[in-house]
Amino acid sequence: MESITKNRQPVEALRTMVARAYGPDEVYDAGEDWVDELSEGWFNVAYRIRLRSGAQVVLKIAPPPGVEVMTYERGAMATELEALRLIREHTKVPVPEVDFADQTHEVCDADYFFMTYIDADNLNVVRDTLTETQVGAYDEALGAITRELNTIPGTAFGPLAGPGESTWRAAFLRMVEELLGDGERRGVVLPHGYGAIRDLVAAHADSLDEVTEPRFVEWDLWPGNCMVRDGEIVAIVDHERAFYGDPLMEFGFTASESGAFGDATAFIRGYGHRPFTTTERTRRRLYNLHLSLIQIIETTFRAHTGTEQYDWACERLRETVALLGESPH
Repeated sequence: MESITKNRQPVEALRTMVARAYGPDEVYDAGEDWVDELSEGWFNVAYRIRLRSGAQVVLKIAPPPGVEVMTYERGAMATELEALRLIREHTKVPVPEVDFADQTHEVCDADYFFMTYIDADNLNVVRDTLTETQVGAYDEALGAITRELNTIPGTAFGPLAGPGESTWRAAFLRMVEELLGDGERRGVVLPHGYGAIRDLVAAHADSLDEVTEPRFVEWDLWPGNCMVRDGEIVAIVDHERAFYGDPLMEFGFTASESGAFGDATAFIRGYGHRPFTTTERTRRRLYNLHLSLIQIIETTFRAHTGTEQYDWACERLRETVALLGESPH
């Protein structure tokens, strides 16, 4: 996926990064066949690098400082490193090992880190080649993994590194307001007015008070961030959007209130979630609203040249606004 947030670096800079992380003996001093860009990501640039020892690693580089990112994306790489630490310490969910992280900006103009390379297929890439039974099995496994991630406790609601809020209502309302502020600042046109969105969220904010325990929420755990091999999920990647909040905000639940995102049945079965209450359905609709806003507004920040994502997300926003005008049943 192309985006102006991808901070590509010249080959010599990449060699310097490898030397800093693994030592000069691991650096190839000629040719460029030891490095290639991984294209599946949407935000950070990532390279697969072959060391002289034969090992393969992944280098991930944060956006350049001159590119404006959305408010919730600031410090995303630090969030990912903290998320990886938490997942490794508190769960058995498979994630890459972090080999080296550099936040000095001495080699390039942004944070970067190296991690182990996962030799597997991206689930989103191969999904169309799978049978319905195979897709269901992966979705069910994804539900179980998500539930395990949600067992990680937090001390406050909001970003992993803070600042946190004492209530989920305050944290979520801040998340929505930051998004709307980003959109207004950049003049992003929404299919509904900014004031109308604020009023709609406020009208349903009471449903957020039911959430009293901050829990680790991966949030961006969709098939594109799952690596699979031989019928198993062998790793999940891209953790920069994690936060402490309501587990019901996880991406796997999105389709429960919008068939445009697929079918959530297998995911929910794997997660082990009972049927949603009326209040939970209202919250899930608020979370779909939040997701639609992100998908609309980020197209401007990432300078998309096509309108496919914008048009699709605008339709999802209209759909969710209409649902929030109804009573869940």
